[in-house]
Amino acid sequence: MLPDSESLLLLVTRQMPFGKHKGTLIADLPGNYLNWFAREGFPPGEIGRLLALMHELDHNGLTDLLKPLRGRA
Repeated sequence: MLPDSESLLLLVTRQMPFGKHKGTLIADLPGNYLNWFAREGFPPGEIGRLLALMHELDHNGLTDLLKPLRGRA
């Protein structure tokens, strides 16, 4: 999966729409929550795609890539 700039920007602007972390920016979700989705299955649609992308960034230690985008949001 190769993220495009629009998807990366959505990670720092889109809020989690449901669950324990409802209202939290996807980029700010804790790793254990993302790992749970990776084990149990990501939801369908855009939110699932964004959660999977965030999981990959978090798992591979690449979350610093989002820092420059936070100011543009």
